[in-house]
Amino acid sequence: MAKKWYVLHTYSGYENKVKTNLETRIETMGLENNVFSIQIPTEMVTEIKDGGRRVESEKKVFPGYVLVRMELDDRSWAAVRNTPGVTGFVGSDGKPAPLTRDEYNKIMKRSNHEAPKKTSTSLEVGQTVKVTSGPLAEFDGIVAEVSPDAGKVKVMVSIFGRETPVELSFDQVSRI
Repeated sequence: MAKKWYVLHTYSGYENKVKTNLETRIETMGLENNVFSIQIPTEMVTEIKDGGRRVESEKKVFPGYVLVRMELDDRSWAAVRNTPGVTGFVGSDGKPAPLTRDEYNKIMKRSNHEAPKKTSTSLEVGQTVKVTSGPLAEFDGIVAEVSPDAGKVKVMVSIFGRETPVELSFDQVSRI
């Protein structure tokens, strides 16, 4: 039997509890030679809170899913499937479908902490904001574009009676 990565569907928010429950079950049922690794892919995200302060936090890449590397047989399938919080395996016709090496690498690359950090913000297109720093401080504008990967926002600011697009970082604006 080959060791392959499978995706478990769990109750959202229960991923860590499922991992703990699964580790305990594997030990008590003597399945250490069948289930080898349990991963919850995460990534670091920088959030801009009100007032422009940056907060780094770890977010789950796929909430509600856990990766398990295992040799699939009747015993290991039943042990994993019947773990509290697990709603099933990802696959078709009720059969667990293993991830390809490529799929696994893509998922874990996203989870790698050397990957570029994403920035999340509550800013939305059409929202009115106030510029808090830089040469346009104290000007109000309307968000025209949000670029989370770049940590930038394009704001239409009225300068001398004309709408002018200005690119600012998330920490240079605040919601009104």
